[in-house]
Amino acid sequence: MRRTISLILVIASAILLQTTLFAEIRLLGAKPELLYLVTIALALLDGPAEGAVAGFFCGMAQDFMLNQPKGITALTLTLLGYAIGLGRTYIVSASPLLPTMLVALATFGGVVFYGTVSFLLGQLGTDFGYLVRVALLTGLYGGLLTPIAFPVIRRLSETSKPRRVVRF
Repeated sequence: MRRTISLILVIASAILLQTTLFAEIRLLGAKPELLYLVTIALALLDGPAEGAVAGFFCGMAQDFMLNQPKGITALTLTLLGYAIGLGRTYIVSASPLLPTMLVALATFGGVVFYGTVSFLLGQLGTDFGYLVRVALLTGLYGGLLTPIAFPVIRRLSETSKPRRVVRF
């Protein structure tokens, strides 16, 4: 129960920050995708199942709160969370730069995937060059925010995990 409440609070905080504070603070015209950062961080910390669940709920929250076509962001973040969670088992480096690089690269890939699916469904009104530019800037923005957000998400993830109890 504590884990669910913690996840809801993290998603609600990210949506609130994304739609208020970071809607005004742009990096060369691109806004950050905080829900991508939350999904990637939880997938890195907790694995593919948690990453996929967090991605689905983050995506649905963004779709409903921002009046976007329903399900595209949920699909993108679910796949992204699952893929990053699977890749976590192959990561052997304890470098603090690793989450920053992964968030930047995965956000870039997620935004390009979202744009491609939107284009295929007739929802994208821009050209592919513009999409790649926005994806690069969004990935960079996410990478810059990772050193601030990742420790907070890690702390919440660790404190909300249930403790194992051994009973005889």
